[in-house]
Amino acid sequence: MDLLLLSNSTSDDGYLVHAHAAITELADGRTDALFVPYAGVTRDWDAYTDQVREALAPIGITVRGLHAEADPLAAVNAATLIVVGGGNTFRLLQVLRQQALLAPMAARVRAGAARYIGWSAGSNLATPSIRTTNDMPVVDPGGLDALGLIPFQLNPHYYNLVVPGFRGETRDQRLAEFTTLSPDTPVLGLPEGNWVRVSGNHHTLHGPHAARWFLGDRTWDVAAGVLGVP
Repeated sequence: MDLLLLSNSTSDDGYLVHAHAAITELADGRTDALFVPYAGVTRDWDAYTDQVREALAPIGITVRGLHAEADPLAAVNAATLIVVGGGNTFRLLQVLRQQALLAPMAARVRAGAARYIGWSAGSNLATPSIRTTNDMPVVDPGGLDALGLIPFQLNPHYYNLVVPGFRGETRDQRLAEFTTLSPDTPVLGLPEGNWVRVSGNHHTLHGPHAARWFLGDRTWDVAAGVLGVP
């Protein structure tokens, strides 16, 4: 099983440019990607697919939008490289559940028949549930269980900003609410510019920033390298 779970897609360098080397390594010669644009809410799915197509063209990967396939299930079952974009995680999960694609997609990736790339909402989708997304629940996805491809939760775009002079809740406090009620479920706060590479049962953290584990009432920071899942 091979996955690339990015915190974000954009940087000052351009769309997905910071991840080109990681995507190329994950693709390992696969040049036909099936893109899942369903997290897009305020952007048209055709336009979203075009954006990803343009971003991956320089590294030799062609992109087809799942929404444009006549038979979405057949497309998933034939895919060798599945790419899931960011946006709203609740909408992404809703559409995939409505199309009965969650189980086939998970089975395809677990079997090693397809490799998986996600960012933001697409990374959240790879976890056991979407309960640690930052997104608003703009739709009812019919349940919060996701693909369950990794044994821990992610919180993409992680930061713990404290605004001087104010005492609003921080991201750490929000995640502590989750871990208080689910004390046996680890959550990894994944900062901008970072990603997790999954190869079989091995998880590796990449990127310029320390990530933060949350488990029960404990938190600790980890640098890039082999990621020991608590």
